[in-house]
Amino acid sequence: MGANAQADVLRRIADAVLYEGYMLWPYRKSALKNRQRFTFGGVYPPRWEDWSSIQAQVLLEGDEDTRIEARVRFLQVVRRQVMRFDLRTGRQEPVEEMLSDGERWVSWEEAVERELAPGPIRVRAGDRVQRISGGSIRRSWRSLEGELSLAREELRPGLWRVTARLLNTTSWRGDGREDALRQTFCSAHLVLRAHGGAWVSCTDPPPQMRAAAELCENVGVWPVLVGEPHQRGTMLASAIILPDHPEIAPESPGDLFDSGEIDQLLVLSILSMTDEERRDMRDSDPRAREILERTEALSEEQIMRLNGAVRDLGMVRPR
Repeated sequence: MGANAQADVLRRIADAVLYEGYMLWPYRKSALKNRQRFTFGGVYPPRWEDWSSIQAQVLLEGDEDTRIEARVRFLQVVRRQVMRFDLRTGRQEPVEEMLSDGERWVSWEEAVERELAPGPIRVRAGDRVQRISGGSIRRSWRSLEGELSLAREELRPGLWRVTARLLNTTSWRGDGREDALRQTFCSAHLVLRAHGGAWVSCTDPPPQMRAAAELCENVGVWPVLVGEPHQRGTMLASAIILPDHPEIAPESPGDLFDSGEIDQLLVLSILSMTDEERRDMRDSDPRAREILERTEALSEEQIMRLNGAVRDLGMVRPR
């Protein structure tokens, strides 16, 4: 497998982890399951009751010249607010939804992907306005602060313990989980690459390294090897518990965000929706619209071949 193919495999697995739980069937704002979103891998501001850090600690075979590359990937919540122009006041007022040129716009949350290297994390607050007939769509996000640290220590010649730790230090003074999510590293996971070395499996380490592996402390994430079965150059550490060298079946039609269900069941459920339910799904979120359009374009043969491979997903238990 070439470097580009390896990167593609990693990206597909990491994206499946990134968006797991982002939005659940039936992919609509009105759905009860979607009233509490971003349920996996949250690294919260320290004043919130859940944890504000995660840590991956793994063994590495290599020497002093072995180069380690680390990245944190997460979603940042973006508030989508529909604004309607009020002719009486001459101002734009926030509304839950409105029609503009035949298109329905709904106020809700979206997300933007972030990928950062080790060091201080500073994401500035900001907003972006999209003009529409009769009003506008304002997308806004809050500031984030934290740090991704990377350290290594030699246990014996040729064997190192590597520690990657993500910390959220954002100052938050809000009330409730929904507000705290706006300053949370949502669906956070760590990607570790070794250049000139090889990672040791945390799940099934060699007998001579088992004792050292058992002393590794992983907090909020579980690291697994990613790539072909013989490859040990990349580790993915996330709140979703996967086996080493996880795979996504080539028959999968794409991200469905809900690994509690099998792809075929989700696809058939989408196709059985009423026109009104499809409208609600389409208008709730741009990624939900992508799922709908992708599903509607599937052929009968593709539907019959559906069989997802990444399905036995668990979650790392809280401390």
